[in-house]
Amino acid sequence: MTLAHRLLAPLVAALLAATTALTAAAAPIPLSELSRYLNGLTAAKTTFTQVNADGSVSTGTLYLQRPGRMRFEYDPPDDNLVLANAGTVAVFDAKSNQPPEQYPLARTPLNLILAPHIDLGRANMVIGSHEEGPSTVVIAQDPEHPDYGTIQLVFTADPVELRQWVITDESGGQTTVVLGKLSRSDGFADSLFSITLAANKRGVDSGR
Repeated sequence: MTLAHRLLAPLVAALLAATTALTAAAAPIPLSELSRYLNGLTAAKTTFTQVNADGSVSTGTLYLQRPGRMRFEYDPPDDNLVLANAGTVAVFDAKSNQPPEQYPLARTPLNLILAPHIDLGRANMVIGSHEEGPSTVVIAQDPEHPDYGTIQLVFTADPVELRQWVITDESGGQTTVVLGKLSRSDGFADSLFSITLAANKRGVDSGR
């Protein structure tokens, strides 16, 4: 070994070790681990920032209670409200005195994270997965109804946490929701997700 080789060998070894460490740090989170995390996320609260398809931005507080329940409570002056409960998504428009618009939860990509049991390893559920810096990005769809749209989930590691999702609906419109730090809970009152109670408070018919 020449003198140059002897001098460079420790540097090369150090660079290889650093590269290996960076590769390990950037390794994707396995789908099985992400499924375990989502199945264990039974009730949580967090702030959110929502970027809509038209470029408008809203903020608010999100309540999640699996299976099947979610509440998007928007900050003033935006008094809109979105509830998911009993298999239905209800959208209350603060500027309207009409009943909320309602959709079957099963027809929205949100159903994939509100389902009683989540298995991202199910055939044809995950249609894309990649890393963006320290984050793992997973694109999922309903395997039986890919026409319902997709949800792109962004997770960070150590510990695993859901930080963002992007919903692409049937028409191709996208809505991005960026989450604050999730605060886990033992559960929330049923009234928080009640479409009927929300309609009564707003003086509109529930449409149910």
